[in-house]
Amino acid sequence: MRYAILADIHGNLEALETVLADAKKMGCTHYACLGDVVGYNANPKECLDIIRDMGMPCVKGNHDEYCSVDMELEGFNPNAAEAVSWTRQQLTNEDMKWLRDLRYIRLVASFSIVHATLDGPQRWGYVFDKLAAAASLTYQNTSVCFHGHTHVPVAFVRDNSVRGGIYTKFRIEPGKKFFINVGSVGQPRDGNPRSAYVVYDLEENSVELRRLDYDIATTQLKIRAAGLPDRLADRLALGK
Repeated sequence: MRYAILADIHGNLEALETVLADAKKMGCTHYACLGDVVGYNANPKECLDIIRDMGMPCVKGNHDEYCSVDMELEGFNPNAAEAVSWTRQQLTNEDMKWLRDLRYIRLVASFSIVHATLDGPQRWGYVFDKLAAAASLTYQNTSVCFHGHTHVPVAFVRDNSVRGGIYTKFRIEPGKKFFINVGSVGQPRDGNPRSAYVVYDLEENSVELRRLDYDIATTQLKIRAAGLPDRLADRLALGK
C-alpha cells in the first residue's frame, strides 16, 4: 500500500494537478491531505472539489478554518487577510460546511495526520525545531505522524532523544517515532519553488519526498487576474 501525503495546497490548481499525476506514476493507491486546501492562490473551489471528490482522509488547516467561518481578521498579515476574504467569496455554503466539519487529527491506516501540532492542533503552532517537535511527539500514539503548516519539509525522530533535519528518502525504523513535515504542494517556503509531497510506502516502510516543477507562470497570472496581492504571485517563483 502506497500513500501520497499532500499538505498546504492553498488553491494552487496547477501544482495539485502536477502532484496527483506524479503520485499516479509513482504507483500511489491511497491519498491523505494534511489541510489548508484553500487560501492564498486563485483556485480554492477547484482544489477543494478535487480533494473532496477523491474521498481522501483530510484534516483541517488554519486557512480552511479562517475561510469557512465568519471571523474578524484583525491582526492578520494584510496579504493573508485579503486572500481569506477573497476565498470566502469563491466558496459555496456546502464547501464551507465541508471545511468546518474537518477534524484536527485523524488516524489513517497505521499512521496519524495533523495540520500543525499534536499538543494543541487548534492553536496552529509551528514546528521548526526539536523542542517544538518533542511536544507533539509526547502526544503521538502512532510510530508515524505527518504534518504541514510550515511549508518546509523536515523530519523529526525520537528514540533516546529527538533529532531532526531535511530529508529525501528514509526508512521507518521499529521502536522509534517519526513526526514528518511533507512540505507544501501549493506554496513552498524552503527556498525551493518546486511543489512538494511525500510518498509513504507501508510495505517498504519508506518515506520519500518528491519535488516537482509545475506551471508557476499560469498560477501567477491567475492570482493577479483575481486581484489578489502581487506578493502572493511573486513568492511562488522564490519558494519563500
